[in-house]
Amino acid sequence: MSRRILVVLSEYGYWGEELVGPVEVFDAKGYRTTFLTPTGKRARALPPSLDPNYIDPPLGRSVTTPDMARRARDLDESDRLDNPLNLEALIPERPYYSSINYLRDLEAYNGRLASAVADLVGSFDALVIVGGSGPIVDLANNGRLHELILGFVAADKPIVGECYGVAALAFARDWEGRRSLLWGKHVTGHPKEYDYKDGTGFLNVEFNMGPPPYPLEYILRDATGPDGDFHGNVGKELSVIVDFPFVTARSTPDSTLSGELLVEVLENGVRRFGW
Repeated sequence: MSRRILVVLSEYGYWGEELVGPVEVFDAKGYRTTFLTPTGKRARALPPSLDPNYIDPPLGRSVTTPDMARRARDLDESDRLDNPLNLEALIPERPYYSSINYLRDLEAYNGRLASAVADLVGSFDALVIVGGSGPIVDLANNGRLHELILGFVAADKPIVGECYGVAALAFARDWEGRRSLLWGKHVTGHPKEYDYKDGTGFLNVEFNMGPPPYPLEYILRDATGPDGDFHGNVGKELSVIVDFPFVTARSTPDSTLSGELLVEVLENGVRRFGW
């Protein structure tokens, strides 16, 4: 049977190669890919990720080849990203503590949540959270996405997080213990050395930030705790870590490898790689 992969995209801009890399791997394996966004809006690539002449400030060079720019633009302009699943419509919203009927509302929420998460998780073999700066806005602290992540973990199904998409894994946690799912895990992600000093950009907003609002490396170091670790691998060409059920990728050039390693996890039972 063909594997089914659920791919989550930000509505504030994804990085082109970070979608193309894994999707091309999945296509080559005959996997079926379904896209999901926070409110069902069509996702779009961040313009710099389609421009081979754009110089990435921290690295001082282009990170997008002309060929990759073409492939990313072809995918971004295709109809494959039309009509994504709507996370907001599929997963209920947790009630506020100040709700007038909080206990009843919470009971109803938990009932709807269990069914909704089971339906989604049961339909897919793996979850992929694509990176870029957009996830900072609508994926990192998205409670509905956190519940979906928890569901995949409970079902022992793998999850890929790329670049700033890894932040959603760090913030996903059970409401009782509130400890990150990454506690005790080994992960990679956007290191401090790769962060912009200025001009962090998003789609559908009228401003560019200075640096990112949080250093992802620090978030991940805290989330993994004393028995886990963050691996920036700065100075190395590639950085992808498998610590099942998580496959984490540092940045743009790691995208294809993250897809390949997810295949290894699904097909060959790989549970550890990269440290």
